[in-house]
Amino acid sequence: MIKTFGLSALVAGSLAFSAPAAMATEFINVLTGGTSGVYYPLGVALSDIYAKNMDDVRAQVQSTKASVENLNLLEQGRGEIGFALGDSVKDAYEGNADVGFTKPLTKLRAIAAIYPNYIQIAAASAAGATTVADLKGKSVSVGAAKSGTEVNARKILSALGMTYDDLGKVEYLPFAESVELMKNRQLDATLQSSGLGSAALKDLSSTQDVTYLSIPADVATTLGAPYAAGVIPAGTYPGQDADIPTLAITNILVTSSDVSDETAYQMTKLLFENLDTLKAAHAAAGAINIEDAVKNSPIPLHPGAERYYKEMGLL
Repeated sequence: MIKTFGLSALVAGSLAFSAPAAMATEFINVLTGGTSGVYYPLGVALSDIYAKNMDDVRAQVQSTKASVENLNLLEQGRGEIGFALGDSVKDAYEGNADVGFTKPLTKLRAIAAIYPNYIQIAAASAAGATTVADLKGKSVSVGAAKSGTEVNARKILSALGMTYDDLGKVEYLPFAESVELMKNRQLDATLQSSGLGSAALKDLSSTQDVTYLSIPADVATTLGAPYAAGVIPAGTYPGQDADIPTLAITNILVTSSDVSDETAYQMTKLLFENLDTLKAAHAAAGAINIEDAVKNSPIPLHPGAERYYKEMGLL
């Protein structure tokens, strides 16, 4: 009797909610980035939202090397949703081997364009640098190898007629480790592609005398979409008293075509119904808005996400 009742309850649940997740426990792995970046706290919040609001779902957060690794994991079926930079998503879908994609990742599907990343380059004031060109001969951390940040670094340097050979020394380190080296005066600068208000850069700026380097707006024109001119507003970090011209790149929440339409629909819907929770996790989420969610995506929308946007009158 107990087995019969359990089966009938599950069947009734699946009919009532029309959700495959109600038939069995479903697993959602949220792929993020390093714990000192912005992806991670937002991923923790998103995982909690899904676990609390989706029937029979278990959600967890995985800290990764961010964009490039996340996209490869999604293609391999080792994650259900992940954060990635727009240029990395484009490179992945097209199969750009130079940045870590040996073949086109054709399973990638978009959930939403979210907040922009900003290229934030902090240099020890003693290094005397104010622009990217001033980094010639300096020791610089460009992010974890083949991460979205490191891809950004190479492209920006190339647009300015520079390569890693122009730098005195190149370190491939996550944000927090880069900051520790700068604190120990073992590194001149760190390039970080992140939402504004990065915990690692707040830590650095509150303990060291640093200068945020400017990037000319015409670099965005040279690189093209999804790069755009941007500004780090004055006061974003301790001791930063002026606006800093830089570049912005849209972040995208990405899933896989292997994820069911219903799950993708729920993940999209719950994202926008719980923006206050995401904003509480990190201020960068304040830039997320549904009107921009479907704009300029380099990959197709997942049909489940598309269904939600049609309901909201955006498609």
